[in-house]
Amino acid sequence: MAFAVRLEIVRRLADQRGFAVNPRRWVVERTLAWLAACRRLARDYERVPEVSEAIIRWAAIVGMARRITRGEPARWQTRRAFNRT
Repeated sequence: MAFAVRLEIVRRLADQRGFAVNPRRWVVERTLAWLAACRRLARDYERVPEVSEAIIRWAAIVGMARRITRGEPARWQTRRAFNRT
């Protein structure tokens, strides 16, 4: 599967010293941090690239589902927790 990705290499200004915030870079950094939270992606032992791609997609889906539900557990989990008493 091919995606149309535009790569933009940003050069430093001639008079720039130190760190300067690039526009929209935080989006990439945040996304990579979210994906790095998945333990399976901490080390890439997969031999087939399609498996790595599937794991990345899975991690993205799990993260999106958590954000949509705001981290609340599934309803069946909360019911079961209350019925244990």
